[in-house]
Amino acid sequence: MTGKVTTHVLDLSLGKPASGVLVELWRVGSDNKFEVLLTTYTNEDGRVNHPLLEECNMNKGIYEIRFHVGDYFRRHGTLLEEPSFLDCVPVRFGISEPASHYHVPLLISPGGYSTYRGS
Repeated sequence: MTGKVTTHVLDLSLGKPASGVLVELWRVGSDNKFEVLLTTYTNEDGRVNHPLLEECNMNKGIYEIRFHVGDYFRRHGTLLEEPSFLDCVPVRFGISEPASHYHVPLLISPGGYSTYRGS
């Protein structure tokens, strides 16, 4: 098994994959400084077209995926307060085994979200 980080976004309010969500992957340094590693968008299946990290780029450490869900909801005509309750959802996680698969899905609605380590 080769190590990788993958994600997908599901819109629970519409019951479908969330396409066009801006996704950023950041590395959190020991000095709590952030380094952006990747910026991409979810496809029509709510997934990104490639792993966020894989193989030789997989290192032990702390990472953060930032999901820009406010823009997604606005594009779909969802009435949001301004500022919206959820705009950018950060999910911080650790990689302790670089040879493993880390799947970090996000389930969203305008008023909440959920995540877990998937397979």
